[in-house]
Amino acid sequence: MKRRDFIKKVGTGSGALAGGAVGATAILGAPAVHAQEKTYEWKMVTTWPKNFPGLGTGAEFLADTITRMTNGRVKVRVYGAGELVPAFEAFGAVSQGTAQMGHGAAYYWKGKSEAAQFFAAVPFGLTAQEMNGWIYHGGGMELWKEIYADFNLVPTAAGNTGVQMGGWFNKEIKTIDDLKGLKMRIPGLGGEVLKRAGGTPVSLPGGEIFTSLESGAIDATEWVGPYNDKAFGLFKAAKYYYYPGFHEPGTTLESFINKDALEELPDHLQLIVLNACRVANQDMLAEFTNRNNQALQSLINEEGVVLKKFPDEVLAELRRLSEDVVADVAETDEMTRKVYESYKAFRAQAIDWHTVSEQAYLNARNPKGVV
Repeated sequence: MKRRDFIKKVGTGSGALAGGAVGATAILGAPAVHAQEKTYEWKMVTTWPKNFPGLGTGAEFLADTITRMTNGRVKVRVYGAGELVPAFEAFGAVSQGTAQMGHGAAYYWKGKSEAAQFFAAVPFGLTAQEMNGWIYHGGGMELWKEIYADFNLVPTAAGNTGVQMGGWFNKEIKTIDDLKGLKMRIPGLGGEVLKRAGGTPVSLPGGEIFTSLESGAIDATEWVGPYNDKAFGLFKAAKYYYYPGFHEPGTTLESFINKDALEELPDHLQLIVLNACRVANQDMLAEFTNRNNQALQSLINEEGVVLKKFPDEVLAELRRLSEDVVADVAETDEMTRKVYESYKAFRAQAIDWHTVSEQAYLNARNPKGVV
């Protein structure tokens, strides 16, 4: 009834309603008028071929996730290896601000920091689950940020392949001596282990692997696992497919972000970008887990690939060499020693726990092992 009395006093008709609206606005306060929100155009350079399954599409997924989660305020365009800069120049391009983001793997940057390798893969090191534990809750991220700060970069985990395959060979590996003189595409610390075993590690971007293996420029190669390896057609250039990937037990893929570009964003957009990387990290591992066995069965049953396990004696010697290599690398400089000590302590903790959890369960689930 009081409302009706109020309306009567205000009057009727369009003019009176307009006057009433003005009066109400004066009482309640005018609605806020927002200025046009600023948008940001970002480039992401990668070490992968454009849209390559798993890795290249993982970069696209991350770019799309950032663009959509920010409602288009941060629009990210992906450039595959060689489109804007060569694969192994992505790190420098983002550091210098040529691009705002990069997508790759930290062991590619050992020439810039030996310690960086620990944030990709360590032979006989941490699995994907354990890497996430160390990075997010075990002190790894703080160390990673400290390293990349020297290059004006902010690192993030942005994918994981899980345990990789041991690689493609045109001869059987029966003893450790079969690795002597072998030219193999294998990056990071795994390459150093091969070198200690008498082989020759070769660093090649993904797009050059098949032609190098087919032409005989290299004798063997590792890449990722069945899903990615089948897409590259590596089965056409080598007969034997070895497991397990002792050199890359849970390879973390990274997105490295130009620090100035990130800090230019409002705080909430920075948080969205960093959390989108976490989403991508989880999604890539889920995709590889789903697709790898399907691809492996296809390689064996349709392409005639011969699946082989590294002999136990070979793995035992590679494990011994790996411990020596990693310990020696740790002596490179103070920062690498610091990262090594953190990684080593977390690995010991993870082994103790997973012996009575993950490993015990897997042994119980499949007591006969892999045939």
